[in-house]
Formats: sequence, structure tokens, C-alpha cells
Amino acid sequence: MLGVRLGEHPVRYAEHLSAARVDEQAAFRGALGELGGRLAPALDLIGADPLDPEELTPLPGTRHLALLRALRTADADVLVVAAPQPAELIAALALPEQLDRYLARLVPEQRQAARALRPLLAAFAGLPAPAEWLYEARGWAAKALAEARAVIEAPGTSVRLVLDAETHSPDELRRIRAGLALHGHRLDSLVAHRALPEAALHSPDPWLAALATRQHERLAELAGDFDVPVLVCRRPEATLEGVAAELYGDDDGPAPHGTPWPVEDRLAADGLLIWRLALPGADRADLDLVRRGDELVVGIGGYRRVLALPSALRRCTVSGAGLADGTLSVRFTPDPALWPAQTLTQ
Repeated sequence: MLGVRLGEHPVRYAEHLSAARVDEQAAFRGALGELGGRLAPALDLIGADPLDPEELTPLPGTRHLALLRALRTADADVLVVAAPQPAELIAALALPEQLDRYLARLVPEQRQAARALRPLLAAFAGLPAPAEWLYEARGWAAKALAEARAVIEAPGTSVRLVLDAETHSPDELRRIRAGLALHGHRLDSLVAHRALPEAALHSPDPWLAALATRQHERLAELAGDFDVPVLVCRRPEATLEGVAAELYGDDDGPAPHGTPWPVEDRLAADGLLIWRLALPGADRADLDLVRRGDELVVGIGGYRRVLALPSALRRCTVSGAGLADGTLSVRFTPDPALWPAQTLTQ
């Protein structure tokens, strides 16, 4: 697409600019190659032969893993990713946190102490202990997930949502934004592409002028509905440099963002702690909340995330919730049995 042949490894396109293509096949083979040595004992245990590299083909979901692998291995000051469709992108960005949670539940890190106790367990209690290969595989997977999350959750990481200037659904855009916000991702702007030039508004051709007017009104509506910039890429910008100048300009890009979900202390005034979750675009009708032990399960339409409660909120009961101005406020009441008495009476 840039006039150069792209592969798995970055290729220089221009000064200070290199490009690469996410290769699902290479990523799948690389992951199994790294994990193959750790899985060998398990395969021997069940009498299975390992697969040869030539017979490996990507499985469903491999595209998500390939994208995450590319993110965590990229070596660049600024990384711009042409992402998949929004629903698939949100699923891919949520994957490291989900897998990390599953890993912690299935192979808890604390159980690694059992490796040192294995001789005692075998000699005195006759209890089975997890094999060494399982802990090695867990350590490798945890490291890879941590590297992916470091990129995805970095303060400078943001999302620009691309839409067609002619056809878009504001309601769908709001749902996508809410899904991104639920997983902690910031929408820094909307990018409308394939827009007609400004001169088309004054065209002597009534059909062209009407089309340009309709586009102009829709983009103005977007700018009024969303509190992020609406960047417009117009049709004459046919070169990569022209598109970059239109969409990025000469500034330093979006400012790093901080923690968007603070806990407000209202103990003295109302006897409450309020957890405020910034979810711009969320609709009350799509919202689903479930308290599960030390976790809060939040669903917005087709998006769902399991959030670990801050330590102070784990000693509370949920007393209500409300959604207003793009912020979900969950009210917590301290449990007297778990809170010091002097704290509750201040």
C-alpha cells in the first residue's frame, strides 16, 4: 500500500518512518516455537507428537495474538497501528487482561512455592505437585502478557476512530466509545475520511453541492455530539504525507492521560465511598452491574469487563449506582464488621 513490499520486520519507507505488516502465520509459529519446549513434557505424558512448523496454520483468534505480539515487540518512539474493526479491536485490547486473570486463577503465582516443597510432598504426604514445565510456561505467558499490557495501558496510548464522512451512525459511535472506555482506552479524536473538498459546497453542480452540504452538516453534528476533535481527511489528499499533515499536523499529539477512575471519600458527609468510572457514550439501558466478591462485573451492551475493587471498597457493600454525564458512580457503604469503628465515626 506504500509502494514497498511489507513483511513481518519493519521496512524503511521514508526518513524516520518504517512500516511492517502483522503476519498471523509468523506470529502463530513464533508463539508455538517459544512455548514448544515447555509443552514437550506434557506431550510426552500423553504420548503425543509435536506438530511440525510446516503443518501449522493459524487458528481462530490468532489475529488478536499477532496484533498483541507486534505491539509488544515494536521498537519505535511513536507507533501508529492500522487497527481492525472496533469490536475486534476492543476484544484484542482486552485479551491480555482477561488472559492474565485466567492465568492467575488457574495457576496462581503463590503456588510456585510448591516447587521447593515437592520432595517433601512426595515423601511424606504422597500428594501430587504441579510439574516444573507448568510453572515455566506460566512465567513465560505472564511476561508476554505484561509486556503487551504495558503498551496498551501506557499513558500515551490513545485511539482514533475512523469513519466514513458520508455514512455513520452516531449511536453506534457512542457504543464503540463506551466499549473502549470500559476497558480504559481513551478516544482522542474522530477521523472522517473520503470527505469532499470545501469548494464542493459552492459547486455549480446542484447534486455535488447538496452532497457536500449533507456531509458538512453531518460532520458538524459529530463535532457537537462528541467532546473530541473531528479531523477531516478530504479526497484531494492522495499522498501519505498529505494525510499525515491533515490528521496530525506539527503538534506533539494527545497529552498523556491519568487514572480516570478515582474513589471519592464521602465518609464524613454521607458515610459513603463513591467509585467514579468514566464511561463516555454509555447508555443506561445497556448497563449491567454485578458485585462478585472482590470484583465488580460491568457490562455495556456487548462489552463486559471484570474490575478488581480497590482495597478500601472490598470492605464495603454496594448501596447503589447512577449514570450521569458519561460517568458511572457506584456507591459503597462501609461494612461495620470490617471497618475500624473510629473511621466510621469521624
